[in-house]
Amino acid sequence: MIKLRSISLALSLLISGCASYGVIQNTPSGESAPAKNYSLRAWSAGSGGWGQPNDSGHMMLDLAFSGGGTRAAAFSYGALKAMRDTRVKIDGQPMRFLDEIDLITSVSGGSFTSAYYGLHGEKIFTDFEDAFLRRDVEGALSAKLFNPFRWFGSTGRTEWAVQYYQKHVFHDATFADMVQPGRPFIMVNATDLGYGTRLSFIQEHFDLLCSDLSSFPVARAVAASSAVPVVFHPIVVENYADCPPGRTDWLWAAKQRAAGDARMSLVVDELETYLDKDKRKYAHYVDGGISDNLGLRALFEIVELSGGVEIYNKKFKRQPPRRLVIILVDASTEPAPDMDASTKQPSLLETIGAMSEIQLHRYNVATIELIKASLVRWTKTVSTPQKPVTPYFIHISFDDVKDPAQRAFFNKVPTSFRLTGEQVDRLIEVGGQLLRDNPEFRRLLADLRG
Repeated sequence: MIKLRSISLALSLLISGCASYGVIQNTPSGESAPAKNYSLRAWSAGSGGWGQPNDSGHMMLDLAFSGGGTRAAAFSYGALKAMRDTRVKIDGQPMRFLDEIDLITSVSGGSFTSAYYGLHGEKIFTDFEDAFLRRDVEGALSAKLFNPFRWFGSTGRTEWAVQYYQKHVFHDATFADMVQPGRPFIMVNATDLGYGTRLSFIQEHFDLLCSDLSSFPVARAVAASSAVPVVFHPIVVENYADCPPGRTDWLWAAKQRAAGDARMSLVVDELETYLDKDKRKYAHYVDGGISDNLGLRALFEIVELSGGVEIYNKKFKRQPPRRLVIILVDASTEPAPDMDASTKQPSLLETIGAMSEIQLHRYNVATIELIKASLVRWTKTVSTPQKPVTPYFIHISFDDVKDPAQRAFFNKVPTSFRLTGEQVDRLIEVGGQLLRDNPEFRRLLADLRG
């Protein structure tokens, strides 16, 4: 297996010397907003909005699905199943916890689960395992990689993945098809390879490209979110020159609000590069895990760029809830390098892998601490003596598995798109079990039931 993957990567590097070009499938914006506009503003437009977000005032519930290939997709799917099977009472009425989800933000492998749920809702529990989790996606793509008739094509390896996802997983769906009444808002995230910017596939970000997201294929967005650099080419989009009036005004407002905040000023400056249409005629998107492997920073940046949680609630017509809940489904694994077992010098691949794992782990820790602190700050901001708001940060990961042998099993599941049936079964099971056993989740359920 290791030898085959090394040959595959070597061949990928060899044929990458041949020129290949991105396929452009994003269209320019029209003067008026499309009928099915996949934007936060359209989703949350009160009685006229398509999303009809939960606004009972009891709970605001946002999820984040991390990267990690099929491992992440199966783990987050298991957590969703547990939410489906968990009953709570809201205003005296029995409800499924699943139905209280407002928003899901995701990267890489987690984006397969979030996008599938956004498109198909309940059908995810009958179709998703056969459509994606139990398929040998890696084998299917490797077969194309080793087909010499495809080596010198002009479109590149990522287009093979897009075609596969279109045919077997998302079936030519576009973001117009994601406009589903009552569904949570889904934020699939990718990384701008040129500038390191995080881009969410939502209309607000596509407005910076003067482009219409509604006609953009969901498979292409998920392919961008999971396109590991070198192994896959970037997904390329065109940055159109003529924007309808007012479409990018939100960025100018965010720039004013970010003054004096170095972190948010950097985010605005990166997004502002899209407005230089002469310099940035195209943008290249790769794995969302490069800019945030947990999917959490998308949520943080939306709130902060809006001007804080109070303005965010007002802008998107959310009343302050009694409970502000973030659930992170984290499929990252602990690095376990073999290089320390001998004096043999590590290979180039081992060195690159170790460097990326170290940085990824450190960035994940910093992101979690940022969100925890922000969640406390947000709840303090919107709390009143008459209506206090309680924060809940629920983080499930393989570190929570108590049995050392079981924990070692999950940490050895590779970041790939080809898992065994046993690995998929156990990932789904542990995703649900860890959520049910999580002390913070149990506290939330007790508070809701009480």
